[in-house]
Amino acid sequence: MKNALTKALLAALALGAWAPATAQNSATLPTQPAAGPMAMSLSQAVRYAVANKPSLLATRLAEQTAKAKVGEVKSQGLPQVNVAANLADNFKLQKSLLDAGAFAGPTLSGTTLTQRDIAAASAGQSVTLSPAYGAAVAAPPQAIAFGLQYAGNTSASFSQMLFDGSYLVGLRAAKVYEELAKKQTQQAEIDVVEQVSKAYYSTLVARARLALLARNVQRLDTLLYQTDKTFKAGFAEKLDVDRLRVQRNNLVVEQQKAQRLTEVSVALLKFQMGLPQAQNVQLTDSLGAAVVDAGALRQRLGVANFNTGGGDQSLGQVPTVAPPTTGQAPTTAPVAYNTGQPTQANAAFNYNNRIEFSTLETQQALAGLDLANRQRGAYPRLSLTAAYGFTGSAKSAKDLFAFRGPESVNGLGQLNQNWFGFGNVGLALNVPVFDGFRRKYQVQQARLQQKTIEHGFETLRQSIDLQDAQSRATLVNALDVLDNQKANLTLAADVARVSKIKFQAGVGSNVELITAETDLRQAQTNYYGAIYDVLVAKVDRDKATGELYQQAK
Repeated sequence: MKNALTKALLAALALGAWAPATAQNSATLPTQPAAGPMAMSLSQAVRYAVANKPSLLATRLAEQTAKAKVGEVKSQGLPQVNVAANLADNFKLQKSLLDAGAFAGPTLSGTTLTQRDIAAASAGQSVTLSPAYGAAVAAPPQAIAFGLQYAGNTSASFSQMLFDGSYLVGLRAAKVYEELAKKQTQQAEIDVVEQVSKAYYSTLVARARLALLARNVQRLDTLLYQTDKTFKAGFAEKLDVDRLRVQRNNLVVEQQKAQRLTEVSVALLKFQMGLPQAQNVQLTDSLGAAVVDAGALRQRLGVANFNTGGGDQSLGQVPTVAPPTTGQAPTTAPVAYNTGQPTQANAAFNYNNRIEFSTLETQQALAGLDLANRQRGAYPRLSLTAAYGFTGSAKSAKDLFAFRGPESVNGLGQLNQNWFGFGNVGLALNVPVFDGFRRKYQVQQARLQQKTIEHGFETLRQSIDLQDAQSRATLVNALDVLDNQKANLTLAADVARVSKIKFQAGVGSNVELITAETDLRQAQTNYYGAIYDVLVAKVDRDKATGELYQQAK
């Protein structure tokens, strides 16, 4: 394994699954019919978003990329086999200068004839004359080209890593690295669950308020019709009719604005789900079922309920909870804490429920492996190598492809082999000796990275504690406001009912009636706003405690 690959793996700590989501039974997801709206509950909307939102699909591709990188590192420990081939047309051969005189011997200057040789010849004997040599002739260097115009070679090489300390660390880092990618995907899914939940609740509240405005317009139309009849009969003033008509016009404009806001809420929900805007949706969950049980939630938070605290059970009509009796505490009383049950701030908080904390732990493990990898860069590396191949040359391309071996001969019986084999096997040992203190500074950087992550744990703990306290306080405040707005809505509805009766009986003024109707609409707006704040605060609370992901699953 190349040392750089392991370092790259260990350094990539910021790679950004809900794995069960990809393997979910398709029957649990909302199906898109050929025509008509797509019906879905909150849980179905969340599952659809987790499975189909483009940003999450891109995150899962990054997770698959992490798995591929892990496979790349592991593959470095497997045998490496390569096959290579090369053909060359040496149209201008490289020449080298050689000292020709080094290859030349002394010059032959004649033969030596002695008297003994003459006597032997006269006697009829065969005589071999001895050559006579002179001094060697000096010659200048000669330019000689080696090889032929056409050459080729083919070979197969094999290598197997026997020992590499960095590779062993890389194998340990592979599983941790893959786990980090999964946790980052899970973090993205938690964000999607939060966004879809808030958008779903926003749409429920907007539609409920729009339906309530429609009922208000209908009720005001009835009152306007009755007042107009009374005016025509001479028992009411035209000013009374005009005031009611202005009130109705204002209410219709408010209804139109609410209609557009509802459409925007639906569009936002589709966007958070990754659903095409052209697809109609039908929300199957009711707002009444979505509203939390305030009493049970207060008990979980360790907060005593000062008044009602029961939460709304039905939003089909205007709430009709009885006003507080004389013996009950006023709605403006301060919140009292239940000393019998510890608050979340005092209870032992499991930081591992937060994916951010778990992700930082994984990054810490990777930082430790990175340090080990830097330190093991001083270890020797041992590999087994082997190669086998053929090389050949010829004066023409046609002759080069003749592939003549050691048994090949020409027409004269002479050997004319043009391809020759070669092979080798051995061990390759690489021992780092001195790298200019490069590894020393790399180890220092890795140690500093570890310390940085250690300080990050304390910062993250403090941040989680703050989010826990803030979400808890926000939710408690939202519950208190909901109780207060619920009581105000009940009182405003009762005042509007009495003012209408008095006006129809002729003992009440038109101004008093219009004021009561205006106060009622404001109380209704505040009430539904309080409901939405409670639902959003509950989502934020679940995210702060790490329960949102488990609930979504």
